[in-house]
Formats: sequence, C-alpha cells, structure tokens
Amino acid sequence: MSNSIAFDFSGTTVLVTGGTSGIGHGIATAFRDAGALVTVTGTRASADEYDVDLSAMAYRRLAMTSDADVIALGSSFSSLDVLVNNAGATFAGGLDEYDPAGFDEALRTNLSGGYRLTHACHGALAASEATGGGSVVNLVSMAAYRAVTLVPGYAAAKAGLVSVTQNLAARWAGDGIRVNAIAPGNIETPMTAPMAAVPSIVDEQIAHIPMKRFGTVAEIVPAALFLSSAQASYVTGAVLAVDGGYLTY
Repeated sequence: MSNSIAFDFSGTTVLVTGGTSGIGHGIATAFRDAGALVTVTGTRASADEYDVDLSAMAYRRLAMTSDADVIALGSSFSSLDVLVNNAGATFAGGLDEYDPAGFDEALRTNLSGGYRLTHACHGALAASEATGGGSVVNLVSMAAYRAVTLVPGYAAAKAGLVSVTQNLAARWAGDGIRVNAIAPGNIETPMTAPMAAVPSIVDEQIAHIPMKRFGTVAEIVPAALFLSSAQASYVTGAVLAVDGGYLTY
C-alpha cells in the first residue's frame, strides 16, 4: 500500500536560509531532489566546511544580523520562486535572552534578519513565473504560542514572524506573492538535541504531545514543498502546525 505524494519543482529557483542542518537542510535537499535550483545559506566560509550533503546546491555565507549580507543576498536574485526563511538560533550570540542585549540579539537573528531578507527579495519573488506566483515559507515555532521560559527573545521573534506572515500575505497578494508559515512542534534536530541531557524537560514536552513523541525532519519537509507548490495557489497567510497535536493541550 502506498499513500505518499511526489513533487516536481523542475527549474524552480529556491533559496533556503539555514539550509546546512536540521529542518533547513531537509527542505533544501527535498527541493533539490525534486529538480529545483537550490541556494542554501550558512554561517561558515564555504560549503566544504559542512559534513552534510550540499552537492548540486549553491552556497552563500550569510549572517542574519548583518544588514549588508542580507541586502546583498536578496538583491542577487533577478527572479526567485521560493524563499524559505529557516535560519535562526536560540541564545543568539551566546547571550542570555532575559538580558536586554540578549533579547535584542534574538530578535535581530530570528525576526528582523528574515524580514529584511524577505523585503529585499520582493522584486525577485514578484518576477516569478511559477504557477501560483512567488512563495515565501517562514519557519516559526510552538514558542510563538506557548511560554518557553528559557528563550523569551526567540519566542517573541517567532510570534512576530507569525504576524509578519499574515501582514505580508495581505500586502503582497496583489503582487502575486504568497506568504505562509510552518510551525513545527518538537522535532529531532541538532537544535533540540541538548534537551536529551535533561530528561525532565523532555518529559514535560512529551506530556504536551498527544502523539507522545518528537517529530522528525522528514515530517516537516512535505509541508514546505506543498505550500510552495501549484496545489497551494489559493493558500496565503496560513500557519500550518506540524506538531503531533501539541497545540491541542
């Protein structure tokens, strides 16, 4: 028995920030394997410095807190079909997010940088000839909806990104650009791996998940491809939770 679907993004131009690990890498790989021309960003000098498969992808170094980097990247595309805003980090710059400086850094890393890049890509996204127009997919978080007391800056940034998703969807609909978001639940990635060392935190999270397990990157990836596809041409301003039911508790 088979109940899977396949995507064809032949010739589609895709930019995935933070595409060198975790969810971002999974999304970038899936687009590449579906025929897209994929550019990924990371913080290291070159793609060779990563131990993941980045073959057949272009690589750009990008610091989300650098306005110059962000604007240069956005302006480098004359046409762009899909932008996936995935890059982000908790404890940005190694700072305590309860401290005002740490809070500000978290907002710059997880909200302002992505907004600036999306704004810089507006012209290229509007030039897309893809069915349904250009597509922006923002990766948000359960932290946008529930208190995550360790990372208040990250949580505030993700809540802000939900609002950005809705506002840009409304403002840019006439430009032929759709803007949606995915809200992953607890997903097994390098970012969540440290939680395994603190069983009480893991148990607390599992208690909020009706499916009683963390999700996998492979369970997030299809949502990004669907929202970027012709089949989602009437979907904009949506936030799709892929969370094992986390938001129901």
